[in-house]
Amino acid sequence: MAKQRGGFPGMPGNMNNMLKQVQKMQRDMEKMQAELEEKQVEASVGGGTVKVVANGKKEILSIAIDPEVVDPEDVEMLQDLVLSAVNEALRLADEMAGSKMSQLTGGMNIPGLF
Repeated sequence: MAKQRGGFPGMPGNMNNMLKQVQKMQRDMEKMQAELEEKQVEASVGGGTVKVVANGKKEILSIAIDPEVVDPEDVEMLQDLVLSAVNEALRLADEMAGSKMSQLTGGMNIPGLF
């Protein structure tokens, strides 16, 4: 009976290497997620009258509204501007996270990974 060196008992070498790669990818993902928390995107609409800042975790960090766009007679327009800016900021944050994930996975499409 041949004696197996290193790795996990009863696990072939290829499986051991694959497990190590998965563990490395997991560590890299944790690092990437921490980096995304620190990165920010900004979206502005209405010629810059409404600005929204989000982080890579898709959390809204701030909303800035130019007082000139605040019209008590047209609250609906302001609501639309805020909604548009928030959606654009979240789209940019998603795009940033997807780009980072693509770098990590080498372009592999792994559904539900992030």
